[in-house]
Amino acid sequence: MSSVRGAAGRYLVRFDRFDRFLHVLMMVAFLGLAFTGIPLLFAEYPWASRLAHAIGGFRAAAVLHRISAAAMLLCFALHLGRVARRLLRRDWGVLWGPHSMVPRPKDFFDFFGHVRWFFGRGPRPSFDRFTYWEKFDYWAVFWGMTIIGGSGLVLWFPKLFARVLPGWLFNVALLVHGEEALLAVGFIFTIHFFNGHLRPEKFPMDTVIFTGVLPEEEVRIERPAEYERLVATGQLEPLSAPPPTLRQRRWSFAVGTIAVLLGLILVGFTIYAALT
Repeated sequence: MSSVRGAAGRYLVRFDRFDRFLHVLMMVAFLGLAFTGIPLLFAEYPWASRLAHAIGGFRAAAVLHRISAAAMLLCFALHLGRVARRLLRRDWGVLWGPHSMVPRPKDFFDFFGHVRWFFGRGPRPSFDRFTYWEKFDYWAVFWGMTIIGGSGLVLWFPKLFARVLPGWLFNVALLVHGEEALLAVGFIFTIHFFNGHLRPEKFPMDTVIFTGVLPEEEVRIERPAEYERLVATGQLEPLSAPPPTLRQRRWSFAVGTIAVLLGLILVGFTIYAALT
């Protein structure tokens, strides 16, 4: 049962306010980067010119692209700051264990077990708090921030980096920035959207990242390893929360639907440019 359907039964907190704020900030920043970056990358195409003029022209697109980049860097810095704060408190769970995004041997066994389950060759793996595909999504963002963000900063402040970098690296940065950005757009708006929203058990929308809560029964069925651990350690009750209000559900569904549709439109533009 998806967090969109039904409010019966107890709900559990999965994401706190800071998590949800960072996700909204990253979502808005990424959409801004994609909608301003793609027209700049494909500026010679008529559709890219029309898209750029719809947001004020290529100069406005460049300015909005930098504003979105600053928002994305802020999101990344806030997340790293939270991780650093946990480490300073000696909360080593951020580096290893069920609450960590660091891949464990269990994730590899879960992957192969999941493939076997797809083909009816074995039981469904007992997933924990974070699944292997969620960790893959997470580290894909880190890879993107390193490659796209790093090359973007070189292009944004060329005079500063020209003091320490050879000239040919600027051409490499321009190429890498554009190609990796296209890869990120394709990944986020297809693989990530499918994993987060379009899977059969989540379709048409999983709103937990917006509401922060999901039904206890959903945790028990989809993440039995986490559920059993929460019950065994007595942590289930402290995570109890009221179900999301009707207003929260409608807002979450509207925002998620708009993001999915805008992402699919951008993927369509990208495929069209590649084919033509």
